[in-house]
Amino acid sequence: MAEQIKRLVVPVRVEFYGWALQDWDDDYVPDTFPDGFEAGEFLMPHAGRLDFTSAGHTHRADVTVEEWDAEPPTPSSPAVSGDWDEVDEATIRCASGKLRAWSMGGPMTDDMEIELSRKPATWAVRAMCAGRKEVAELAQHSVPHDVECYVIQFWPAAP
Repeated sequence: MAEQIKRLVVPVRVEFYGWALQDWDDDYVPDTFPDGFEAGEFLMPHAGRLDFTSAGHTHRADVTVEEWDAEPPTPSSPAVSGDWDEVDEATIRCASGKLRAWSMGGPMTDDMEIELSRKPATWAVRAMCAGRKEVAELAQHSVPHDVECYVIQFWPAAP
């Protein structure tokens, strides 16, 4: 049975429908965010980074990051229906052992550091999102906060 090692909840700035988690050390990322970003697929892996397409143009989203020792169960959605709007999986090689969130303007400076327990390592990732319909509607008229939420689970990838 998988055991959770750590859990962190942080706000991220979404700009132009996108944001990313990227290796802390840019030397391990051939193309830093937003290079190569195109809004579309919910989760798009690149070397050293994970790009996310949001349903809202500009807003703040809550992101819960979990590290597990093995593949965890998919958590229940916070949405009333109990279903996630999006669920996708990928892998990321994190050479520095730390990730940070990036917006279109570059790395987020508000202490958005995710330290993983192994370095360097390749991680399996499951990302889920809820609140997409609501944030798409609200973002047309204002800059909503904490409407769209993400849960991103990391566990060691199979060798």
